[in-house]
Parts: sequence; structure tokens; C-alpha cells
Amino acid sequence: MKFNIDKKYITIGITSFFVVAASICFYYLIFHSESFSEKLNAVFVIASPVLYGIIVAYLLTPIVNYFEKKLLEALFTQKGDMTPRKKKYMRMISVTMTMVVVAIFFYGFFSIVIPNVVTSIKNISAQFSSYVQTLKYWSNKFFDNYPELELWVVQFLNMYSGEFNDYLNNSIIPQVESLVKTVSLSLISVLKFLWNFIIGVVIAIYVLFSKETFAGQAKKIMYALFSTKNANQIISDTRFISETFIGFVSGKIVDSIIIGFLCFAGTNILNLPYPLLISVIVGVTNVIPFFGPYLGAIPCALLILMENPIKCLYFVIFVFLLQQLDGNVIGPKILGESTGLSGFWVIFSITIFGGIWGVPGMIIGVPFFAVIYAMTKRHTERKLKKKGLPIESEKYLNVKKIEGDVFIPRNTNEHKRFFKLSFSKNPMDKANKLEEIVEDDVPAEEKESEGKKEQ
Repeated sequence: MKFNIDKKYITIGITSFFVVAASICFYYLIFHSESFSEKLNAVFVIASPVLYGIIVAYLLTPIVNYFEKKLLEALFTQKGDMTPRKKKYMRMISVTMTMVVVAIFFYGFFSIVIPNVVTSIKNISAQFSSYVQTLKYWSNKFFDNYPELELWVVQFLNMYSGEFNDYLNNSIIPQVESLVKTVSLSLISVLKFLWNFIIGVVIAIYVLFSKETFAGQAKKIMYALFSTKNANQIISDTRFISETFIGFVSGKIVDSIIIGFLCFAGTNILNLPYPLLISVIVGVTNVIPFFGPYLGAIPCALLILMENPIKCLYFVIFVFLLQQLDGNVIGPKILGESTGLSGFWVIFSITIFGGIWGVPGMIIGVPFFAVIYAMTKRHTERKLKKKGLPIESEKYLNVKKIEGDVFIPRNTNEHKRFFKLSFSKNPMDKANKLEEIVEDDVPAEEKESEGKKEQ
């Protein structure tokens, strides 16, 4: 006996199964989010070496490509065309050069910066009592000129000193033991992270060696799952996302390194204390767009304030000028149009993604939102071109409506008259003018038809 199976019912059954499965997953995600996040974190911990490797390979790909395109390709093609064997050797040399350059950079950074930073921290702790005396001297000198302010500060301290002592004895001191445990667990976590990172570097080397193969496999899957037109669009969008994201991240890292060196030169010229420590803090926090420079400047200013308030004022002015130079000259030169975001969208993305993911969200929030913004803009412009409409936003600023291909502008004079007359003291005058404006808004064809009816 032969069974005839209708493919239509098989398709309906598979679709129903996936709909039910997706509904169950959605219910579980909404009402059991804690257990879902725990399982997701467990999966992330297991897969963290692979993720670290992919991220490292992704960040090092521009350097590998630079060595191949600018240095090695001309050398390997001098005596003939590029063969698979030559390409293999060229990739091996470029990956090796990249790893050596990155290793030298990190070794130089940690061997020079870390000892000086540790020395600066030791000096701060050793001279802390003198800093306190300096602050007392400057505060007494300031309060001598403003006795009313001194009286207010004394009253404030007397009011809240008892509450602070209670908080210190009842909250802070009992938590010291748990703090020690937390620090111990943090050290273990750091060691685990370093081990996973080392494994990730090994994985990154394998990924860099075979990145074209992985890209080809991904394209093959896209063409197998989707139509040729949709697969081409997905691949084009993915390439665009990658260029936008890596362009911003690499550009911001270079920009932060330049700002760190400029800060080091400026603090030495101004003879400010702890120039290397301050430059490292300012350079590292500069990776965070918009808010980063100020987040780094605040602790540095407090550090200088404890030694010399006048030098603290010099530092604040210097950092302000440095950030103006970075925001108006250095940043645009390096980053170019890698994001295309206005100041409002930068603040918006930092606030949203920083609230969701913390400091990492503040770092990657801008390029991540830039990708969303660019993709939205790209698809919007594509749809407008299909409809034969212009893509420039300026052409839509004064549009009342579009009829076919004709843009009908708003009459700004009528709107100004309406705004002024809406506050008129004479109600009759206001009503008559409003009727006139509404009448002006009526199309000419309707006016003619109404006139014929009256006749």
C-alpha cells in the first residue's frame, strides 16, 4: 500500500511546531528570566575562550590585512602570480608579524607604564598626610575670607558626623570580611580570565589563518537558506556593519593613544604631579565617547587638588582644551564618517547601552547604535529611491504633502499669522482670520465646486 504525503500539510505541521516552540520559549523567557539568564551565563562561561578568540581575531584582522596588502603582496608577486602556496606563506608571515607587534606593544606598555603607576600610587599613599595638611591649609585660608560659609560647613559636619559614625560601625566594618572574600574570588576570576584569554589567542591565530574559509562557508549557508537576491543583501549588510563597527573601534583606540601621549606631554610641560598615571587614566577613559574624558579627568583633578589646588585649576583648563582639540580636530580626522551620529544620538546610545551593560555598554554602545542608525538610513534611502523620491532630509523640512512626484510646501506665512492671531484679544478678529486660513487651505477644485453649487 502506497501512502501519498501532501507536502502542504508537512509545511503546515513544521510551521505549527516552530510557532508553539517559540511561544514556549517566549513564555519561559518572560516568567523565568532569572533561570534563563543563569543558563545563558553558564553557556557564555563555557564558550568564553572561543568568543575571546573570535573577538581578538576580529580586532587584529585590519593589521593582518595591512601587512599583506601594503608590505607582503608586492614582495610575493615580484616573480610571478600569487599561488596558493605563496598565499599560505604570506598569511603565516603576516599573522606572525601581527602577533609580534601586538606583543611588543603590550610588553612595552606594561613594562614602562605599570611600574611608574605603582610608584605613583605608593607616593600618593606615603604623602597622604601631607595632602591632608595642604587641604586644611587651603580650606582655612578660604574660610577666613568667608566666615559665613565656614559656619555652615561646621554645622553640616556636626549634623551628619554622628550618622556617618553609625554607618561606619554598623555597615562598613561588618562588611570587611565579605569584602576580603570578594577580593579573593575576584583574583580567582582574573586568573580564569587570563587562562581563557590565552586559549582565545591560540584560537584567534587559527581563525586568522582560515578567515577566508570561514567567510566562504558562511556565504554558502546564506545562499542555501535564502534566495540569491536576499542572500546578496544580507552579505552586503553584514560587510557594511563590519566596516562601520571595526572602523569606529580601531579609530577610537588610535585616538585614545594619541590623547594619552598629548596629555603626558602637556602634564610634563605644566609640571603637574604624576604625569604618567594621569595620562594613562585620561587615555583609557577616552575610549568611552563623550563622557569618557570627563570621567577620567575627575579623579585626576582630585588627585592634583590634594597636592596643589592651583595646579588642579591648570589641569582642568588643560583637559578642557585637550578635549576640544580631540572633538574638533583629532577625532574627526581619525574617525571620519565612521559613525555619522549627531551629538544627541551619541548621548542617547551611551545612556541606553551604558544602563544595560555598564562600562562595556558605554564603549560599544556608540558603534552598535551607529550600525543600527546606518542600516535604518540605508534601507530608508533604498525604499525612497524605488519610489522616485529624494533621499536628502532637507527636502522634507517644508513639505505639507506629496501628490505624485510634486512636493507641496507649507505656507510658513499662514502658520505665523495663525500663531499670532491665536493670542489675539479680539475673539471676532481671531475667528474671522482663522476662517480665512482654513479657507486658504481648501484646494482650488473644491472652491470651484462649492461656487457652482451656490449658483
